[in-house]
This record gives sequence, C-alpha cells and structure tokens, in this order.
Amino acid sequence: MSDHEKRLEKIVLTRVVRLNAKIQGLVTGIVAGLGLFIATNWLILKGGKFVGFHLALLGHFFIGYRVTFLGSLIGFAYAFVCGFVIGYSVARLYNWIGEMRGEKMVG
Repeated sequence: MSDHEKRLEKIVLTRVVRLNAKIQGLVTGIVAGLGLFIATNWLILKGGKFVGFHLALLGHFFIGYRVTFLGSLIGFAYAFVCGFVIGYSVARLYNWIGEMRGEKMVG
C-alpha cells in the first residue's frame, strides 16, 4: 500500500466516524425529557403522604416545575432543552477531537 493510499484511508476513517450533532442532541433531549416526564407521572400515580419530595427539588432549577401532570410537561420541556444542549455539545466536541486527531495522522 502506497503512502498516498494510507493517507487517503486515514482521511476516510476520520470522516466516517463523525456524529451528527443535531440528531445526537435531539435523541438525548427526548430521552432526558421522557425520563423526567415518566418519573414525575410515576410518582403521581404512586401517591403517598409526600409525593416526589426529592424530584420536587428540580423546581429550584426548572422554574414552574412541580410534581404534577402539568409540571411533568414543563419538566419535559426543560429536560429536553438541557438534554439537547448536552448531546449537541458532546457530539461537537467528539467531532472536533476527531478532526484534530485526523490532522495529526495525515499531517
């Protein structure tokens, strides 16, 4: 295998493993939102003397969030946005590191 073919192969491998940051953010946001939505509604259905005491502490960070059905919808929106930002950022960082590594391998 020639030197030119090796360089081309390294470039192709670097480009193939790139992540789509928007899709990664969307999936992470949906998973985070559904997680909070399901956890909140599970505690509502479970009932009890103090419903969701620990989960209610999220109301300090997510303004308007309560352990109620309406609160679960508000929590879904907040968790979706936070999950999207985290997923998008991780994918962008991953791609950036991959590009830096690919430049070192080629150059």
